[in-house]
Formats: sequence, structure tokens, C-alpha cells
Amino acid sequence: MPTKKKSKKKSKKKGKPAAPQISKKELAARKRQRAKQIQELIGSLVTYGGIGVVIGIVLFFVAEPKIALAGGGGIAVLALSYKYPMLGLWGFMIYMPFAGTVTYWIGGGSPIFQLAKDGFYVPAIIAIGLWCKNTKNPFIIPKAMKNPLYILLGFCLVTLLLVNGSQQLNPPIPGDKAIPMGILGLKAMIGYLPLITGAYYKLKSKKELLFAARLTVILAIVCCLLGVVQYQFLSSGKCNGTRGKSGDDLFKATLEAKCLVGGALLFSPSEGVIRLPGTFVAPWQWAWFLISNAAFTFAVAFSDPSGLWRIAGLFGMAVVFVNAAISGQRIALALVPAVTIILLVLTGQVTNLKRFLPIGIGLGVLLGGIVVSNPAVVQERIDSFVGRWEASPPTAFITQQFEESNHAQDGIFGAGLGRATNSARAFGKTRLIETYYPKLIYEVGPIGTIAMLVLLTSITVSGFKAYRSVKDKNLRSLGASYWVFVLIISYNTYYYPLDVDPVAVYYWYFAGVIFRIPEIDKQEQKKLQEAEEN
Repeated sequence: MPTKKKSKKKSKKKGKPAAPQISKKELAARKRQRAKQIQELIGSLVTYGGIGVVIGIVLFFVAEPKIALAGGGGIAVLALSYKYPMLGLWGFMIYMPFAGTVTYWIGGGSPIFQLAKDGFYVPAIIAIGLWCKNTKNPFIIPKAMKNPLYILLGFCLVTLLLVNGSQQLNPPIPGDKAIPMGILGLKAMIGYLPLITGAYYKLKSKKELLFAARLTVILAIVCCLLGVVQYQFLSSGKCNGTRGKSGDDLFKATLEAKCLVGGALLFSPSEGVIRLPGTFVAPWQWAWFLISNAAFTFAVAFSDPSGLWRIAGLFGMAVVFVNAAISGQRIALALVPAVTIILLVLTGQVTNLKRFLPIGIGLGVLLGGIVVSNPAVVQERIDSFVGRWEASPPTAFITQQFEESNHAQDGIFGAGLGRATNSARAFGKTRLIETYYPKLIYEVGPIGTIAMLVLLTSITVSGFKAYRSVKDKNLRSLGASYWVFVLIISYNTYYYPLDVDPVAVYYWYFAGVIFRIPEIDKQEQKKLQEAEEN
């Protein structure tokens, strides 16, 4: 009998594979390599930072201080992002949620600061593209996306040449610059698509994948806490908001009313209207940041292997819910809980009682406490949402937008790229269309819209196949959470989040993350196999 017990103990020990041993020589070599890389990075920071400082000083005396800051800092960022493209992408993802705050609180609304985030993105993507060319690695990932992308690009280029080109030669309105408008329209449509490739090659291991997931949660928590403080400042009177305005000004978001962070806001509690921008330029961008982070905080809360980070994810979910209530954005109030419910069902976490019950109870207690302490605020938001829905149901609004777009554009090529893109209005007259697919129909016609839909469908289907192939439960759950976000955005037509930050960034980036997860899973399975053999 004693011998049997010993054999059982031994078999249990064998069931837990140890991590593969690294020789002292290999460990020393890794340390030397790491020290060399750090030394090179410090040298680059000093060199490019010094160049930036010199340029900034020259611009300070030649131009104004804001131009000096943008010029000096921009040169340093461009150079460093090109030399270290992966660090450039990390910088891009960190800077993006605060771009609105930097633009209006430091840059004074200067267009240079509005484009600052692309100083991280563009050189990093160029460097990754050149690396792919030199190493013969694919730049377009996944392969299923290649043909739909080429078809869409081809059709958009034909539209740019025929429609925008003719408008450039014969402007419908004097002063219109149709070609630059079309280029901006194309950039808004698929300008951040290369982030799929960037994310795919950036995340080389499970450690980096978890770092990316956790960093997203940290950014969500920081931004949401700033959003809460912004609301407190406005409620307490430290910031006036739009109080004291008269007539229509009581119902319009304005930059003059900005408070603590972000850009234009509307705060007229006497009229029952609040629209907060959080850390972003405009309130509706903040709403879609909250909707996006309903998925990202959920992913960490349910899928992170660390208990502490799961608690951080839970706290992130809570502050996202709080901001959805106090921001005054009806779409956030509706979609944040809706996205969470969809995630619970589609990822299967609703049946994982071991994880679902503690998180559900914890989130319920936190939100319940907030509702009890602020019943008037919560009730006001619910009444506002119900009143808006009854006055203008989203289904009727979307149908109306489809009908208007169909009647407004002629031919198969549409009215021209950028003609309904808000960011292109500096180059000519644009039409306000507040739903995504009607906007595409107006700009590139029905064929171009179908081409875009096919591209997004290919990404969605490929993402589904990718995460379903993963064996590691935590990685699979993480991939499922990100895939649900991609699924929702791919077929959402209410407003146009895929054209504007932050969704225009998050969609392509997390699609790349999904495609990378199976490769990381293979690494983890190989490590387990090697550990078992040892």
C-alpha cells in the first residue's frame, strides 16, 4: 500500500510540467543582449531628443512656442518611431486616448497637434513594411483579406480619379479641393488598416499579449477616472460648462466650456442636457471609447491568468459603466451594458460560474452602490434615453439615412471620396450623414459599399477561425472577447465610429491581435511539450 501512495504522488508531480531550464551561458548572453539594446535605445533617445530640442529652440525664436513644441517633439517622435517601430506603436496606443486633451489644452486646437498621433503611427508602419519586404514576411494579414482589400482599393482609386478628379477640374463650389478631400476620405476609411500587421508582428509572446491587454485596461481606468473628476468639477461649479448661456447655446457643445480634460462639452443641468467628452475631442468619441472598453475590460476581467489583473479588469468595467451613466451619451448608456451581455453569451462566460458569479456579484455591488447614492442622475439618464428613443427610434433613423443617401448620389461611383467625411471638410463642402453604411453609399456608391462590407466580413470570419483554433483557455477567451468587439463594429451602422478615433484605431489593432493569438498559443503548447519531455 505505501508504494502505491508514493507512485501516486510521483504521477501528480509529473502532471505539472516544469518550465524548461535555461543554461547559465544562455542566460548571460541574453542579459548582455538586453543591456546592449537598452544602451542603444538610450543613445537614440539622447541623439534624436537633442536634435528635437535644437529644432524646438530655433522654432521658438522664429515662430510661436506651440509650433516649437510640435516641431521639436515631432522630429524626435518621427525618428524614434521609425528606428523602433514597435515602441512607436506602443507610444501611438498610449497617446491616442489623450490626443484630444493635448490638442486643446496644450496645442490650442492647432491642426498640427490633431495629427500628432500619426507621428508615432506612420513611420512605425513604414519601418514594419520595409522589414516585411526585406525578410519576405507577409504585410497583408490574413491572406483571406488580400483579394477583398485589392478590390476595395481599386474601386476607391477609380472613384478618386473619375469622381474626385472631375470635381477638382470643375469644382461644384468655388474653392473645393476634391483630390485632397478624397485622399483624406480614403485615409478615414482604411488608413489604420495596417495596424493589423503592426499588432501581429508587435506581439511576439504571451507576455507581450498580456501586457497589451493590461495596458488597455490601465488606459481605460485612467481616462474614466479623469471623466469622473470632470463630471465632479462641472457638478460642483468649479467648471461652469454651458451654464449661463441662452437660447440655442444652452444645447450646443462648445470648446469655451471645456473642463479639466478633452474638448467641447455641453453641461446645462437646468435644461437636463449633458454631453461630456472625457479625454477626447468630442462627446460622441468618448461614448465610443466607453463602448469599446466595455469589451477590453471584460477581456481582462474574465481571461487574464492573474487574479489581481482580473480584479483590475472588474474595476475597469465598473468605471466604464459609471462614465456611461454620467457622460450624458445615450448610445453609451445603451450599448455598454448591451455589449457586456453579448460578450457574456458569445464568449460562453455566462456558463463559467466560477468566474462569472464573483465578477457579476462584484460589479453588481459596485454599480448598485452608485445607483443608490446617485438615483436622480441615473433616472435622468434613463428618462433621456427613453425619450430620445420614442422621439426618433434608431431603426427609423437608419432607414431614413439609407433612403437619403440612395437618392443623393448618382451613378455607381458615388459623390466622391471624403464628401461625407467630417475630417475632410477643410477642403470643401461635405454632407453630414450620421450612419456608416449610408455614408459609404453616398461617397463610393453601392459597389464600393459592398466591397467594404466584404472586406470587413473577411476579417470577421478569419478572426473567428483564428480564435477558435486556440487551445489555451485563457488565450481563447481573450481572443473571443476581442472578436466580439470586431463583430459588433463590422456590422454596426449607427453613427460612423469606424471612421474616427478611437474605434478607427481599436478595430484594426485588435483584429491584428486576434490573428496573432494562434501563433502565441503554438508557442505556449510547444513550451508545455518541451517541459513534459524534460
